[in-house]
Amino acid sequence: MPQISQKGHEMPLSPIRKLVPFAEAAKAKGRKVFHLNIGQPDIPTPQVALDAIKNCQEKVIAYSHSAGNETYRRKLADYYTGIGIDIDYTNILITTGGSEAITLAFLATLNPGDEIIIPEPFYANYISFAMMAGVKVIPITSSIENDFALPSIEEFEKIITPRTKGIVIVNPNNPTGYLYSKEELEQLQEIIIKHDMYLYADEVYREFCYDGEEHFSAMELEQIQQNVILLDSVSKRYSECGVRIGALISRNMEVVNTVMKFAMARLCPPGFGQIAAEASLDTPKDYFDGVYNEYIERRNFVVNALNEMPGVYSPMPKGAFYTVCKLPVDDADKFAQWMLEEFEYKGYTVMVAPASGFYATEGLGKNEVRIAYVLKIDDLRLAMETLAAALEAYPGKIK
Repeated sequence: MPQISQKGHEMPLSPIRKLVPFAEAAKAKGRKVFHLNIGQPDIPTPQVALDAIKNCQEKVIAYSHSAGNETYRRKLADYYTGIGIDIDYTNILITTGGSEAITLAFLATLNPGDEIIIPEPFYANYISFAMMAGVKVIPITSSIENDFALPSIEEFEKIITPRTKGIVIVNPNNPTGYLYSKEELEQLQEIIIKHDMYLYADEVYREFCYDGEEHFSAMELEQIQQNVILLDSVSKRYSECGVRIGALISRNMEVVNTVMKFAMARLCPPGFGQIAAEASLDTPKDYFDGVYNEYIERRNFVVNALNEMPGVYSPMPKGAFYTVCKLPVDDADKFAQWMLEEFEYKGYTVMVAPASGFYATEGLGKNEVRIAYVLKIDDLRLAMETLAAALEAYPGKIK
């Protein structure tokens, strides 16, 4: 019988999606499952995007340029310039989601066996993207005890080797919601300069910064303009997860031209997705004002509700729409599965993402979960009530 590849055996399951069969079984039993496991907003997609697809007059949905439609790239360059990132449309490659942007960045700049450092907990699929490229992820641990702040330069220096070729930063962070400050990014700049590395900056949650905090982009770091590769997506900004449109942006044209070779091999990004994404750039400001206020309300409600539960601790995230919280349970993976398989409260149960899957260091995150506050307040209220009841009933609760 033919054998599965080594990479196939090593590729991890998504901690966000691996419990889906248990959720489906719970629904088959008649339970309502509150999905707090995945960053799928229930915010409506901007009407301008829906109208652009509905009113599309194209007679043939043809291949686009491998870098994406020029009209979209030019308009996107204006968007970045408007937020203080001065670039030309030739610095932009449109990708099939942010996932492809990350994968192509790794393929174009890293060799098999190279290492990249990522503060953990981190978006779990980075492990998968790195594995596809034959690259090793070296985690540097941030702690819930200080709300997941960036580790010190000294901690980074301890794990840098001749194989270290880059650092990945997700800002605001998924899964923690931590917002890295200008000062923290300037510390990273020092390391990047000293070791002549790439800085891969995933900034897909840029618009979601709270409490008067402002986002500082890695593209604004003056001394490493040739080292920064910006990774972006429309999925969260415009609630368009399904259109699968992302972008890779760099002032380093050797990087852009190399990524283009890989982009040519996959031909082009999705046609209808580009139509929707380009139209989304005309989304009125009041849309974002409404979204911002909605997420502030959801965040405040969820975090306060969590911290009122005995033995639970959640930091107050400054960005994105996630929090990683500590639970009084023996094993968060078992608890998450138990809630779907065995528990219900008034016909409800809750699906969360066990945080162990967001750590590369074995054993960490064992009693933590990521919660995405992407549901309307009424649903979040019921979800928190259900989670509190589950914690009381769970056989593996830590007293």
